[in-house]
Amino acid sequence: MARITLDGLAHSYLPAPKTDADFALKRIDYIWDDGGAYALLGPSGCGKTTLLNIISGLLVPSTGHIRFDEEDVTSLSPEARNIAQVFQFPVIYDTMTVAENLAFPLRNRGIERGEIERRVTDMLATLDLADKAKRRARGLTADDKQKISLGRGLVRYDVNAILFDEPLTVIDPHMKWQLRTKLKELHEQFEHTMIYVTHDQTEALTFADKVVVMYDGEVVQIGTPEELFDEPAHTFVGYFIGSPGMNILPGTVDGASIGVAGGHVRLDRRYPAGEGKVEIGIRPEFVRITDAAGANAADEANAAGLPMQVRAVENIGRHQIVRGSVGGHDVDAVVEEGVRVPAEAYAVFDPARINVYRDSHLVRAHGPG
Repeated sequence: MARITLDGLAHSYLPAPKTDADFALKRIDYIWDDGGAYALLGPSGCGKTTLLNIISGLLVPSTGHIRFDEEDVTSLSPEARNIAQVFQFPVIYDTMTVAENLAFPLRNRGIERGEIERRVTDMLATLDLADKAKRRARGLTADDKQKISLGRGLVRYDVNAILFDEPLTVIDPHMKWQLRTKLKELHEQFEHTMIYVTHDQTEALTFADKVVVMYDGEVVQIGTPEELFDEPAHTFVGYFIGSPGMNILPGTVDGASIGVAGGHVRLDRRYPAGEGKVEIGIRPEFVRITDAAGANAADEANAAGLPMQVRAVENIGRHQIVRGSVGGHDVDAVVEEGVRVPAEAYAVFDPARINVYRDSHLVRAHGPG
């Protein structure tokens, strides 16, 4: 295992980049802890695979350095970095048996035969492939082939890091949940440094200790799942994390109050004045739907009761998603099953759960309201 230091890393696929827009990966400085579980999360084309390939050695960055512990590995090959990588589609030997595929990376490194047999037996049991150990890989399902590919990465104990590039894309949805759980258990057991690339927030949030959220080639936030949910550092994080994502509305800040959608929302903190586009963000879970009387009572309690035009109510089991607009801007609310949605509805925002953004970036409060 290794501590991974990213020192001024940036990468462009152009021969002579001149502006930030020319970089597929904008500058990043960060230290990933030895034994940590990290997820690189973002939409297609955001730079997460570029970053993973720099860590693995498949790409040399345009600028900056990467170190494993104290060793600068920027120009080293993947083999010299002693990493294991699991790709989006299975990389296995069809003519070998399942057991032979799992044993192959160990034999290449001269591991003693008895130790190979022990590790392969353990991995077969871990991946529920023991009954297929002697079957050739050619005739197996895509799920089983990808399980073999995962096993080939996990069977090695001596690696500096294990990198996963969207490894569950071809896996059946139910099997995805099982394998995510298994990966988490294996990480806790062996404490490998693991880096997992995905565009699926569920995969990222259930697997990782820290999630690296990327947008347009930039790392916009690194944090725990709780931090990403409670205090998104960028409006993209708020929108991308959560189902539904955070509500974002334009506004104007005046100390502990913000003007939004033709009304005023009292905040429980004071915010500095400044230039730039101001927005508020609030999770649908912290929006309450009420009638006019409830909105007036809420105003007295320093919350906000803003007229809301309801377009649809979606029943998703234990909860309902109320979809509508406030002042012409889309607003979602998550309410309990069975709660009546009035014809003349108002949205009440919890002041303690409102975040303020300037030019898409989170603004820190100066003090209590």
